[in-house]
Amino acid sequence: MRIVVFGATGRTGGPLIERALERGHDVVAFVRDPADLPSAVREDERVSVVTGDAYDGDDVERAVAADGRPVDAVVSVLGQTADGPDDLLTEAGRHVLAAMDEHGVERFVTLVGAGVREEGESVSLGGKVMEALLKLLARAALEDARDHVEMVRASDARWTVVRAPRLTEDDPMDGFRHGTDLALGMRDTAARSNVAAFILDCLEDDRYVHEMPKIADRN
Repeated sequence: MRIVVFGATGRTGGPLIERALERGHDVVAFVRDPADLPSAVREDERVSVVTGDAYDGDDVERAVAADGRPVDAVVSVLGQTADGPDDLLTEAGRHVLAAMDEHGVERFVTLVGAGVREEGESVSLGGKVMEALLKLLARAALEDARDHVEMVRASDARWTVVRAPRLTEDDPMDGFRHGTDLALGMRDTAARSNVAAFILDCLEDDRYVHEMPKIADRN
């Protein structure tokens, strides 16, 4: 499978590319600066590097089109930063979906925080507390993620929205839990390497198409 990764130099993008290569996939890494990729990744013949800005539709299209051989799937693990723009996920997602439609690419997996809810979803007390904190401390980022998901769900893509609690750099211990009805509390976390593995599982096994599963490390 040939996969384009948006957010390739991020803390989740790194493990995602590493695991994708381990599983035998080809990767198109979309980056602002190729120097931010590890040299082993840049030099791997299975990796194509596309330099660009996620706010530029032409740059995004170049990555999805991949030199005239469109990718098989698109993954977004873009993340908000404290000093970054408030609409990163929404605008990048808009360009990604347009490029996918233009080049006949159907499969899309995108990562957002667990604070993004489905209508009528049951939420634990810890989840409600966390959502209240997010609204207080990171309202713009939460609204951006919600707008992004709303747009993805309205698209013609074969999408999966992966929702994760606080992400960590921990090594995976005993695997992870996942499901659309997974109850998450304030102490739940997800190792980025586990999130990467789960995203690839969703792609390889065509899991959770048109669903919004949650993931967390095993307790």
